[in-house]
Amino acid sequence: MTEARLRSVEVDGLRVSYFERGKGPLVLCLHGFPDTAHTFLPTLEVLASRGFRAIAPSMRGYPPTSLAPDGDYSIARLGKDALALAEALGAARFAIVGHDWGATAGYAAAALAPERVAKLATAAVPHLRVQRATLDQARRSWYIGFFQLPVVPERVVRRNGFAFLDKLWRDWSPGWRYTPSDIAPVKEALASDAALAAALGYYRALPRSLADAENRRVAFGRLSVPALTFAGVDDGCMGVRSFDRQSDAFVGPMRTVRLEGAGHFMHREVPDRFHRELVEFLGSARDLR
Repeated sequence: MTEARLRSVEVDGLRVSYFERGKGPLVLCLHGFPDTAHTFLPTLEVLASRGFRAIAPSMRGYPPTSLAPDGDYSIARLGKDALALAEALGAARFAIVGHDWGATAGYAAAALAPERVAKLATAAVPHLRVQRATLDQARRSWYIGFFQLPVVPERVVRRNGFAFLDKLWRDWSPGWRYTPSDIAPVKEALASDAALAAALGYYRALPRSLADAENRRVAFGRLSVPALTFAGVDDGCMGVRSFDRQSDAFVGPMRTVRLEGAGHFMHREVPDRFHRELVEFLGSARDLR
């Protein structure tokens, strides 16, 4: 595999670091938690081979991208980051591939500027408009409440060589036999106090986000962009039934793909199937120009 180039650019007060492969129309690949931009390196190769300029940035607060200068990790801010990064890279229109928090950032970007987001592919997290509070999902999402506590989550997460992160990966993708080298970039990225606090800051910003008028509009408004959503049937984090009403969040064309034998990190677990569906959805590079 040709090594992706690591670059950086100044975006709204952030120094954003990103991996880049290929030339052509821009596709932003946005990672989630607990993960890093490394998660999309194979995807960058696939997209580059299809004539796209594929970019996987480290999200705000995840090294080597800088911490949020204003401490803002709200939903709307994540969407604005994606739009500002694309602008800094010279793209008027572009596509988004978002996993976990990257999916939430993608939904936000499409809500803020639908004329700029040509296509939106999301994985592992449905649109907030269609998420329902069920006992099953509350059990899966216990960590969100835990992360609201001060200080204690940081101590627990870094205990015993970040064993907590291994537990999340095992619970969320129970069929994936990942290796220490797969998760090593995550543990390295979150090793500092500031970076770990930033990653948890996404969750701690949720209550404020959902109480703020702009964030509520961005988080719950229906989307008009063409969309594809991936759901892992064996996802231990987000139950596959959570995606049953995903189409209700869209007024434009959208489709949900349920991947059998895959959990939360389906793009790593079943890459051939994931990439086949993704490439078919994106179409040719001409479609994004």
